[in-house]
Amino acid sequence: MTIDATATDDEAPLFGPQSQFSAFFDDPRWALAMIRATVLEAAHPQIGAALADNSTFVAHPWRRLRNTFLSMRRMFGADPAVREREAARLNRLHARMSGLDSRGRAYDAMDRPARAWVVATLFESAVTMCRLSGQPLSQDTMERMYAEYRSFLAALDGDAAELPDNLTDFWQYFDRVVENELENTEAARVILYRLFDHLPAPALLDGAPTLWAAGRAVAGPLLGAITVASLPEPYRRRAGLPEMPGAPTLMQGAYLAAGLARFLPEGWINAETIIETLSLSPDSDDPRARTAAALRSRMKRASALLRLLTPLTSDPDRDPASSASSEEGRRSAEEFFQKVLDQTGDGHLDWPDLAAMARELSTRLDLEEPEESRLYDAFAAWWRELQSALDTDGDGRVSAAEYAAAVPSLAGPALIRVAEVLFDATDKDGNGSIDAGEYRTLFRTAFHRDLTTTDGAYGRSAFVGDFLSFMSGRRTSTPYDPLLADA
Repeated sequence: MTIDATATDDEAPLFGPQSQFSAFFDDPRWALAMIRATVLEAAHPQIGAALADNSTFVAHPWRRLRNTFLSMRRMFGADPAVREREAARLNRLHARMSGLDSRGRAYDAMDRPARAWVVATLFESAVTMCRLSGQPLSQDTMERMYAEYRSFLAALDGDAAELPDNLTDFWQYFDRVVENELENTEAARVILYRLFDHLPAPALLDGAPTLWAAGRAVAGPLLGAITVASLPEPYRRRAGLPEMPGAPTLMQGAYLAAGLARFLPEGWINAETIIETLSLSPDSDDPRARTAAALRSRMKRASALLRLLTPLTSDPDRDPASSASSEEGRRSAEEFFQKVLDQTGDGHLDWPDLAAMARELSTRLDLEEPEESRLYDAFAAWWRELQSALDTDGDGRVSAAEYAAAVPSLAGPALIRVAEVLFDATDKDGNGSIDAGEYRTLFRTAFHRDLTTTDGAYGRSAFVGDFLSFMSGRRTSTPYDPLLADA
């Protein structure tokens, strides 16, 4: 059964700025609800396995947040063509994710019940956030919002048959999945107990490691406690999740405090602006970077003062030797492996890491299916080349030690092919060089940089050379760092 996303004259449309979903997008409570929904998604065995094997949320959480935010903007926007294009992109992305979990059970990111559960957690967490913040939704509003989320699922799957037709049946469905299907998965544990405690700084705050580490040491455990306390009691019980004393009160206070934002003037909180600002790198030439640079300077002074007043002398996640090498324009092999190659953050290089690179490049460049497939194929060939050259113990993946022992092998023919595919995707008119307009599209839209060339054009050999220098020479690179290295 398909769902009609249109509306009558006296009804708000299911998509666009008048939808109920859109009203929540700039709501601070939505941040708490999204964390909660992500844990419930990760607790599903199929989704948890796909996240553990393929997602970059551990090593690059801020980039993942930005991409998720922009995708949901497109999916819930008013333009059906944009929605259809984004749904096709998401389906292509998910179709490449399948395998076996740690218990040998098959998972598939295109599994329809699992995809329905993702949508169900978003809806249920939105309802829960309103209730916990003292602003419960009316029955009519809930039904309207549920219709929006079913339409969202229909846009992805072609219909919404995996979700019940009405709210009464939905709550029964939700309770049944919580009681019978959710598990204490590795992905759920990582989100609750590792991600919050080891969350890397966003690009905006990367220059103040001591200040970030101090703030994270306080906020991380609190966020974890708030999230655990907000989860359904049957799941907490089955998963054996410990509840910190006073956590329910803390959770209630957090939601109530976030709900006070409704008294602010309209437009004071803009989620897209906040996320984009957090993504600004220290050397970005984005106009907003001037303000960010002044803020970063103040934070560095505060960080230096904090370092003098406390025994926390450095960010425990930052290697001083790596920092020194970065200041010299080079990365150590260990830092390059951690920041660029190990996209999933599991300590090894394997196909999901290279697939994540292809996925990020495809997303940033907004590639259509043929170009996207060519890029994935090029990365797949590169992985086969790397595996053959670097996997000395034959375990199917490359360790940091194996990488460091054979770094020159990175710059083989397959990596050159990756660079050439990227060049062709950027050279829209096919004239063999990237002109000024194409250059701005590449570095402003995809890499968030405005760089100039000496002759107004960027030739194939120069493009390929710069990309190879970054991917194999371990040099810090202004255009490519924000794409593959930023958290």
